Amino acid sequence: MRLPSVKPEGWSQIEERLNSFETRMREVVNNPIEDKRRCEDSWEISKINHQRSRYIFDLYHKEKTISRELYEFCVEYKLVDGSLMTHWKRQGFETLCCSSCIHKANFTFGTGCVCRVPRTNREVKVLECQTCGCKGCASGD
Repeated sequence: MRLPSVKPEGWSQIEERLNSFETRMREVVNNPIEDKRRCEDSWEISKINHQRSRYIFDLYHKEKTISRELYEFCVEYKLVDGSLMTHWKRQGFETLCCSSCIHKANFTFGTGCVCRVPRTNREVKVLECQTCGCKGCASGD
C-alpha cells in the first residue's frame, strides 16, 4: 500500500527507524534459505515484524512521544501489526510474540503454542515455536 504524500505530525521522528526495519525485511526476504529448516523460513520476518510493532507500541503507550493520529496512521497503512499490538494491551499478553501463536485453530487438539506455556510448567525447558521461532513469550516467564 502506498503512503499518502501528507503524513501526520511526528512522522519524521519515526521514519528513519521504520525505513531501517523495511531494509532489514527486504534483506531477509532475499536471503537464500537452503541451509535452514522449512519452518525457519519465516522466523526472521516474524522477528522483524515484532520489533517494528513493539517500537511504535512503546513510543505511543509507554513513552507517549507520538500522537494517536500517527499511531493510527501506522496501523491503517500496515506499517505495524495492529492485531499484535491490540493483544499487547490485554493482561497476560504483554509479551506475545505473534498473533498466530494464540489462535487455537492453528494447533493440534485446540491448544495453544508451546511458547505460551511458562518455562516452569514445561517438561523440556528449551523449545522453539514452529511458527515464529519464539522460545517463550508467556507473561509468567
